[in-house]
Amino acid sequence: MSKKILNYRELKVWQKGIELVKTVYLVTRTFPKHELYGLTSQLQRSVVSVPSNIAEGQTRNSTPDFRRFLFIAQASLSEVDTQIVIAQELGYIEKEAGTEIEVQILELRRMIYALINSLPA
Repeated sequence: MSKKILNYRELKVWQKGIELVKTVYLVTRTFPKHELYGLTSQLQRSVVSVPSNIAEGQTRNSTPDFRRFLFIAQASLSEVDTQIVIAQELGYIEKEAGTEIEVQILELRRMIYALINSLPA
């Protein structure tokens, strides 16, 4: 018998989302000051959106709503991935840090898809 999740904070996928937020915030601290209202802000908003949508979806009392918010989290994750590539191309992120973030993104993407697929139709 599987345990019913009562709080989004219990979800590993939400916890991993928070870890990604912390990693991205640490990396963006080193971005040039002229990017504060550009790429830095956009990247931070996108990454915060991932666990936020997981939380909002889980809190709704509807499986279709939860699924919809998980797809939104996936879309935000794609934004983060794209913005990380841009930051790397501009030389704002060291290769090692970029690789670490890419690994986190891939793991989180798989976890979100697995959660979507585990939800009853």
